[in-house]
Amino acid sequence: MIGRLTGVIAEKNPPQIVLDVNGVGYELDVPMSTFYNLPSVGDKATLLCHFAVREDGHYLYGFLSESERFAFRQLLKISGIGARTALSVLSGLSVADLAAAVARQEVGRLIKVPGIGKKTAERLLLELKGKLAETTGAALPATVDDAAQDILNALLALGYNEKEAGGALKQLPAGVSTSDGIRQALKLLSKV
Repeated sequence: MIGRLTGVIAEKNPPQIVLDVNGVGYELDVPMSTFYNLPSVGDKATLLCHFAVREDGHYLYGFLSESERFAFRQLLKISGIGARTALSVLSGLSVADLAAAVARQEVGRLIKVPGIGKKTAERLLLELKGKLAETTGAALPATVDDAAQDILNALLALGYNEKEAGGALKQLPAGVSTSDGIRQALKLLSKV
């Protein structure tokens, strides 16, 4: 198995790169989170790898961090999730965001990722529960206020983006009920 490669970046064609390791060019598919953090063509880079052998070929996937590779491997263990879908999830969400979404069971965050529908998102949340937070070191709040989470989910379901919904949530008084919080948040958002 190929676990890590160090070489010079020869080509960058998202989501694929070619890493020249002592004259041998390895094609690696990488999530966009890794792609955007890679150095320029001609510079040296080290990537952690996941090597997959399938009937139609051998494939290498590259990651800048162990947490990304671990999350990718956890995603692959889920029935119906292939490498392309796993890369798409990691391209759309950071590992910390994915771990937070799983911990809070936020379907809305996952269905924003291209190629992920509601049923797939629900299956991901169920299968990944408890598997990412400890290993990725994702910092989650010690207690998540249920009313605040319900208000946030309602605003996201109504079509507001996370920035707008989060901004409105911060302006609400502490301990507000879900229904009052939604009503007050909508008033705040209508003034913007």
